[in-house]
Amino acid sequence: MSVRIRMRLHGRKHRPFFRICVIDRQKARDGLPIEEVGTYDPMVADKAARVKLDMERVDFWISKGALPSDRVATLIKKIKANRFGTAMAPPERVAPKPLPVAQPAEGEAAPSEGGDSAAES
Repeated sequence: MSVRIRMRLHGRKHRPFFRICVIDRQKARDGLPIEEVGTYDPMVADKAARVKLDMERVDFWISKGALPSDRVATLIKKIKANRFGTAMAPPERVAPKPLPVAQPAEGEAAPSEGGDSAAES
């Protein structure tokens, strides 16, 4: 039996939440895990608070031969190095451009507010 440390999807549409678990590699993505070792919430603003891992259990399972998935390996590396960075501030709002005003061409009279000129003659 080959064991992996990978993320298990929870949450809802447009609001993901993952549990990091130890699971047989042949089981479904959301299958029953052997053990849950942490959580990952990508919607949290503070990058360092997004991941909660029990590193003692992760190291135990890696010593027993469990392989972390690519994304979990990246999270483990960031936790060990404590390199999460800071979240970027949203860009500043830009005022919309003013609408162009229609200018009459040379030789044309400005349109009168009374109506058609043909109706007046």
